[in-house]
Amino acid sequence: MIPYSLLDLAPIVAGSNAAQALANTLDLARHAEQWGYTRYWLAEHHNSAGIASAATSVVIAAVGAATRTMRIGSGGVMLPNHSPLVIAEQFGTLASLYPGRVDLGLGRAPGTDQLTAHALRRDVNAAAENFPRDVMELRVLLGDPEEGQIIHAVPGSGTHVPLWMLGSSLFGAELAAYLGLPYSFASHFAPDALLPALKIYRETFRASPELAKPYAMPALQVVAADSDAEARRLFTSTQQTFVNMRRGTRGQLPPPIDAIETYWTPQEKAQAEHMLTYAAVGGPETVRDKLRQFIELTEADEIMVTGMMYDHAARLHSFEIVAEVMRKL
Repeated sequence: MIPYSLLDLAPIVAGSNAAQALANTLDLARHAEQWGYTRYWLAEHHNSAGIASAATSVVIAAVGAATRTMRIGSGGVMLPNHSPLVIAEQFGTLASLYPGRVDLGLGRAPGTDQLTAHALRRDVNAAAENFPRDVMELRVLLGDPEEGQIIHAVPGSGTHVPLWMLGSSLFGAELAAYLGLPYSFASHFAPDALLPALKIYRETFRASPELAKPYAMPALQVVAADSDAEARRLFTSTQQTFVNMRRGTRGQLPPPIDAIETYWTPQEKAQAEHMLTYAAVGGPETVRDKLRQFIELTEADEIMVTGMMYDHAARLHSFEIVAEVMRKL
């Protein structure tokens, strides 16, 4: 068995609100800890009617208070939106509140559209170009104080919060390898570069004080239910969401539908199915087989699963099935 972790976007379902979405996140986190999940990560997205985790560090703090031992963190913080000092202070605070439990996953994308990125008061292009430098600055701010260092993160300095590099292209793999950081690939929505990115990461990895050898944690969509048919129906919420993104009509997470073929065009279907290449959808046996295939394909050291479902009870059941399957692999 390899470790298994969970990525949550705190989905806001149609007809509901952020308060209920965050209550569901805390409930799911408590269950995930009982089911043996290693990490519970939250992702930063902005100006999205269907995602409640925009203030990522605040939600992580709430998850930390709701749990006792499971690791908590970001999957990830979009560093171009922030100054390294602010993130060092936020995650230094989290590490002070929950010692030995906090991860800091970092991404280079803005996590939103260009107009919203401007509203975040960041020069997105310049910030993305400065991303490697900002990661190294953040590493210094969370490490032990250096001689002559003038600026310190308080809290943060000396906490050594583990940094993770996230990616959906080859860039993150190259940077993770160069800095000697653990790496998580977003194959749950960007399948094309998965295997090339993992190959580059492993072949060019340089040992660091934090990590002696490569450690890869690819992510995939999982929707599990008692039967293949029920899982496929639940999965239509995600499929509709991906189609809506292409149409420019983002919104709250829609309820599942019985006839997905009537919802999308053939081109939209092909696009959505391609983006969702790495998805394990089905009953326990089907999900077991797909998870085993994914682990063998990627040679993963750990996997991260995610899955947005309209019905909270169904979502809980799905992640419980995943945990049962993973314990038996």
